[in-house]
Amino acid sequence: MDLERRLKGIIRDVPDFPKKGIIFKDITPLLADAGAFEATLEALSAPHRPNPPDLVAGVESRGFIFGAAVAARLGAGFVPIRKPGKLPSASLHETYELEYGTDRLEIHEDAVRPGRRVLLVDDLLATGGTALAASRLIRRLQGELAGISFVIELEFLSGRKRLAGLPVSSLVRY
Repeated sequence: MDLERRLKGIIRDVPDFPKKGIIFKDITPLLADAGAFEATLEALSAPHRPNPPDLVAGVESRGFIFGAAVAARLGAGFVPIRKPGKLPSASLHETYELEYGTDRLEIHEDAVRPGRRVLLVDDLLATGGTALAASRLIRRLQGELAGISFVIELEFLSGRKRLAGLPVSSLVRY
Protein backbone atom coordinates (compact mmCIF):
# COMPACT_ATOMS: atom_id res chain seq x y z
CA MET A 1 0.00 0.00 0.00
CA ASP A 2 1.37 3.44 -0.85
CA LEU A 3 2.03 5.90 1.96
CA GLU A 4 -0.70 8.36 0.99
CA ARG A 5 -3.43 5.69 1.10
CA ARG A 6 -2.01 4.31 4.34
CA LEU A 7 -2.04 7.73 6.04
CA LYS A 8 -5.52 8.57 4.75
CA GLY A 9 -6.71 5.41 6.50
CA ILE A 10 -5.20 6.62 9.78
CA ILE A 11 -5.84 10.40 9.82
CA ARG A 12 -9.20 11.07 11.47
CA ASP A 13 -11.83 13.61 10.37
CA VAL A 14 -13.35 15.64 13.21
CA PRO A 15 -16.39 17.62 12.03
CA ASP A 16 -17.14 21.12 13.32
CA PHE A 17 -13.72 21.65 14.94
CA PRO A 18 -12.46 24.23 15.83
CA LYS A 19 -15.75 25.74 14.63
CA LYS A 20 -18.89 24.71 12.79
CA GLY A 21 -18.34 23.87 9.14
CA ILE A 22 -14.65 22.95 9.49
CA ILE A 23 -13.60 19.30 9.10
CA PHE A 24 -10.41 19.04 11.16
CA LYS A 25 -7.78 16.53 10.02
CA ASP A 26 -6.66 14.91 13.30
CA ILE A 27 -3.10 13.54 13.15
CA THR A 28 -3.08 12.09 16.68
CA PRO A 29 -3.91 8.56 15.41
CA LEU A 30 -0.94 8.87 13.00
CA LEU A 31 1.34 9.89 15.88
CA ALA A 32 0.14 6.92 17.95
CA ASP A 33 0.95 4.45 15.15
CA ALA A 34 4.73 3.94 15.42
CA GLY A 35 5.07 2.48 11.92
CA ALA A 36 3.02 5.19 10.24
CA PHE A 37 4.83 7.93 12.17
CA GLU A 38 8.20 6.45 11.17
CA ALA A 39 7.13 6.23 7.51
CA THR A 40 5.90 9.84 7.60
CA LEU A 41 9.19 11.11 9.04
CA GLU A 42 11.14 9.12 6.45
CA ALA A 43 9.04 10.55 3.60
CA LEU A 44 9.49 14.11 4.89
CA SER A 45 13.26 13.66 5.34
CA ALA A 46 14.33 11.59 2.32
CA PRO A 47 14.13 14.29 -0.40
CA HIS A 48 16.48 16.51 1.63
CA ARG A 49 19.22 13.97 2.43
CA PRO A 50 21.29 14.68 -0.70
CA ASN A 51 21.51 18.38 0.21
CA PRO A 52 20.41 18.71 3.86
CA PRO A 53 19.32 22.06 5.26
CA ASP A 54 21.23 23.78 8.05
CA LEU A 55 18.00 24.23 9.99
CA VAL A 56 14.46 22.90 10.08
CA ALA A 57 11.78 25.33 11.20
CA GLY A 58 8.52 24.03 12.63
CA VAL A 59 5.33 26.02 13.11
CA GLU A 60 3.56 25.80 16.48
CA SER A 61 2.31 23.41 17.48
CA ARG A 62 1.99 20.31 15.35
CA GLY A 63 4.83 21.48 13.11
CA PHE A 64 7.10 21.10 16.15
CA ILE A 65 6.38 17.36 16.30
CA PHE A 66 7.32 16.68 12.70
CA GLY A 67 9.92 19.42 12.29
CA ALA A 68 12.05 18.50 15.30
CA ALA A 69 12.09 14.83 14.31
CA VAL A 70 13.00 15.67 10.70
CA ALA A 71 15.78 17.99 11.94
CA ALA A 72 17.27 15.19 14.04
CA ARG A 73 17.15 12.80 11.06
CA LEU A 74 18.88 15.33 8.79
CA GLY A 75 21.53 16.43 11.31
CA ALA A 76 20.09 19.94 11.28
CA GLY A 77 19.22 22.39 14.03
CA PHE A 78 15.59 23.13 14.87
CA VAL A 79 13.93 26.57 14.93
CA PRO A 80 10.52 27.02 16.57
CA ILE A 81 8.12 29.47 14.94
CA ARG A 82 5.64 30.33 17.67
CA LYS A 83 2.35 32.03 18.45
CA PRO A 84 2.57 35.52 20.02
CA GLY A 85 4.20 35.99 23.41
CA LYS A 86 5.81 32.52 23.64
CA LEU A 87 9.40 33.40 22.78
CA PRO A 88 11.63 34.70 25.61
CA SER A 89 14.04 36.80 23.52
CA ALA A 90 13.79 39.56 20.91
CA SER A 91 11.65 38.39 18.01
CA LEU A 92 10.17 39.35 14.64
CA HIS A 93 6.50 38.79 13.86
CA GLU A 94 4.19 38.34 10.86
CA THR A 95 0.40 38.62 10.91
CA TYR A 96 -1.54 36.35 8.56
CA GLU A 97 -5.04 35.17 7.67
CA LEU A 98 -6.36 31.70 8.45
CA GLU A 99 -9.31 29.99 6.82
CA TYR A 100 -11.27 31.02 9.95
CA GLY A 101 -9.67 34.27 11.21
CA THR A 102 -6.28 35.95 11.66
CA ASP A 103 -3.22 35.11 13.74
CA ARG A 104 0.42 36.04 14.21
CA LEU A 105 3.70 34.12 14.20
CA GLU A 106 7.01 35.00 15.79
CA ILE A 107 10.64 33.91 15.44
CA HIS A 108 13.70 34.86 17.48
CA GLU A 109 15.73 37.56 15.74
CA ASP A 110 18.87 35.42 16.00
CA ALA A 111 17.26 32.08 14.99
CA VAL A 112 18.52 32.09 11.39
CA ARG A 113 21.84 33.57 10.33
CA PRO A 114 22.06 35.05 6.82
CA GLY A 115 22.57 32.44 4.12
CA ARG A 116 21.51 29.45 6.23
CA ARG A 117 19.34 26.94 4.36
CA VAL A 118 16.03 26.33 6.15
CA LEU A 119 13.44 23.62 5.56
CA LEU A 120 10.00 24.66 6.82
CA VAL A 121 7.84 21.78 8.10
CA ASP A 122 4.20 21.82 9.20
CA ASP A 123 1.39 19.30 9.50
CA LEU A 124 -1.15 20.98 7.22
CA LEU A 125 -1.37 23.23 4.17
CA ALA A 126 -4.82 24.83 4.02
CA THR A 127 -5.05 28.40 2.67
CA GLY A 128 -1.27 28.87 2.84
CA GLY A 129 -1.37 31.84 5.22
CA THR A 130 0.62 30.20 8.00
CA ALA A 131 3.32 28.87 5.69
CA LEU A 132 3.58 32.18 3.84
CA ALA A 133 4.00 34.09 7.13
CA ALA A 134 6.61 31.59 8.37
CA SER A 135 8.53 31.75 5.08
CA ARG A 136 8.51 35.56 5.25
CA LEU A 137 10.00 35.41 8.75
CA ILE A 138 12.78 33.12 7.52
CA ARG A 139 13.51 35.39 4.57
CA ARG A 140 13.45 38.53 6.73
CA LEU A 141 16.33 36.92 8.65
CA GLN A 142 18.04 36.36 5.27
CA GLY A 143 17.63 32.59 5.45
CA GLU A 144 17.39 30.61 2.22
CA LEU A 145 14.20 28.55 2.00
CA ALA A 146 15.28 24.99 1.13
CA GLY A 147 11.68 23.79 0.92
CA ILE A 148 8.29 23.70 2.60
CA SER A 149 7.04 20.24 3.51
CA PHE A 150 3.59 19.28 4.78
CA VAL A 151 2.07 16.03 5.93
CA ILE A 152 -1.41 17.03 4.68
CA GLU A 153 -2.56 19.36 1.91
CA LEU A 154 -6.18 20.47 1.54
CA GLU A 155 -6.09 21.11 -2.22
CA PHE A 156 -9.60 22.59 -2.34
CA LEU A 157 -8.38 25.58 -0.27
CA SER A 158 -5.69 26.42 -2.90
CA GLY A 159 -2.88 27.11 -0.42
CA ARG A 160 -0.25 25.95 -2.90
CA LYS A 161 -1.28 28.79 -5.26
CA ARG A 162 -0.65 31.30 -2.49
CA LEU A 163 2.85 29.81 -2.11
CA ALA A 164 3.55 30.00 -5.86
CA GLY A 165 7.25 30.08 -6.61
CA LEU A 166 8.17 28.39 -3.33
CA PRO A 167 9.35 24.75 -3.20
CA VAL A 168 6.27 23.00 -1.70
CA SER A 169 5.67 19.28 -1.12
CA SER A 170 3.00 17.31 0.73
CA LEU A 171 2.46 13.64 1.53
CA VAL A 172 -1.33 13.40 1.67
CA ARG A 173 -3.76 15.42 -0.45
CA TYR A 174 -7.49 15.89 0.09
